[in-house]
Order: sequence, then structure tokens, then C-alpha cells
Amino acid sequence: MQIHLIDGTYELFRQHFSPANKDAERGATRGVVSSCLALLEQGATHVAVATDHVIESFRNDMWATYKDGSGVDPQLKAQFPVVEDALVAFGFTVWPMVEQEADDALAAGAAVAAADERVERVVIATPDKDLGQCVGGKVWQWDRRQDKWFDADGVRARLGVPPASVPDLLALVGDSADGFPGLPGWGAKSAGAVLDRWGHLEDIPTDPATWDAGVRSAAKLNATLREDWDLALLFRDIATARTDAEVGAVDSWLWSGPGAAAAEVAASLDAPRLLERAQRLAEARLG
Repeated sequence: MQIHLIDGTYELFRQHFSPANKDAERGATRGVVSSCLALLEQGATHVAVATDHVIESFRNDMWATYKDGSGVDPQLKAQFPVVEDALVAFGFTVWPMVEQEADDALAAGAAVAAADERVERVVIATPDKDLGQCVGGKVWQWDRRQDKWFDADGVRARLGVPPASVPDLLALVGDSADGFPGLPGWGAKSAGAVLDRWGHLEDIPTDPATWDAGVRSAAKLNATLREDWDLALLFRDIATARTDAEVGAVDSWLWSGPGAAAAEVAASLDAPRLLERAQRLAEARLG
């Protein structure tokens, strides 16, 4: 059994800004449904899609400038609930997140699936570097747009640190997409070298003279880290994906075929071809 966990928010953005999208009001939703059907056509059986039902989350209470969706194209933002309803109508499991984020649902789903002995591989379909922290063992990350796959070694090659150190890395370098800055002076190269050597913030020696990771300006970087220690811990907490979201059990993620609302949804999207594809898949799989 393989499990496919889809970053629905990323997919909606990707489809909306695709050069092929000529319909700003409905095209992204059509694209996401089509993309999920394509997974089924390629052999996927258990597919769950995590979405940000609202962009704000508990992290906005932790950091004032955390992403709030204020810069999102209104035509794209209006499709957030639409794509959720469309996916459900077409038989997909959807996790619409409100207090938490889609990333948290993906992390929770990966943890549940990895613990199921029947599952051979868990695929988190997103290029988001944050989700690298979930990779390891059965869990892989897949950038569908570039068809790049990342296991634990792949995450380390991509980011310079092993999966477990990804939140620590983001604490130091920040994440502009999520709206927190990291610590002054710390870049990807210096943070990667230090964390690849010691793993976590707490394990970085307090005496920079003992640093043997080949980092320039070690004394200055260490001073910043010690002065902004509480801030670094806060940023790491923000960057840490939660795994306690309610995502159900693996068996509930099995694609169930298009429901009664699928025809109406397809009509509203002016996408009869989507319904035909879903019905053909259901006939082949479900009889």
C-alpha cells in the first residue's frame, strides 16, 4: 500500500499561476481536481488532500508578521472553499485546516501512515522545504512539478541538514514565505554547516572557538545566537509541524469514487471531462 498526501494549498497556487490557466475564477480548482485524478490514473489508491481553509492559524498568535493571506489574489483566495467542496464531491479525502495549517495535517497523516505496517511508502506531494522534517523511513517528499523525489539523504543534499534539523535550520535562516526572519547574519550555508555537525540548537557549543564546522565569523554568529536565543526557540517552534491534527485512519483515505454532487460540481466548473474521467476510474476500480 502506498499513501499519497497532497498539499492542496500549494496545488491551488500552482494551478492558478500556471501559464495554461486561462480562467482566473475556476481554472485553479479544475486543475487541482484534474491533478488528483491523474494520481489515480497513475495507480494511486489512498489520496488525502490537506488545505488551508483559512490562511491564518495559531502561528499568527506566536509571531505578528506570520503569513495572513493579505497579499493573495482575491480570485485565488475565493477558490479555497470551492476546491475543498469539489475534491470531496469527486471522492477524495480532504483535511480543511482552520486552527492549524495544511502542513500540520500532512505531518499528522504521514505519522499515521508510517505507523501502519501495511503501508510500504508514504508520499508527501509538495516542494515545501518545511515538510522535509517529516521525511525518513517510509516517508518521502515529492516535488511533482519537477518530478524530484527526496528521501532523508535527499533532504540533506537539498537543505544541508538531515530532516530532524529542518526546524532548527528555519529558526536560524527564517522563512520569507511564512513571514518570520530568522537571526541576523545567519545564512543557509553557515546554519547548514553548524546544524549538520551538531543537529539542534541546544547542541551547538557555547564556545565558538570549539566550532569545527568550517564556519566563518563563528564568534559573531554565536553571539547573535546567544543574544537572540529565545527568539531562535520561538522560530523553531513556529517551524515545527504538528502531528496531532485529526486525520482519521489510513483506510478512510481510500478513494471512494465520485459522489452524487460530482455532476453538479463538474457543471459549475464547466468541466464535463473531469466527471467522465472520475466515472471511468470508478467503473474500473469499484465496479
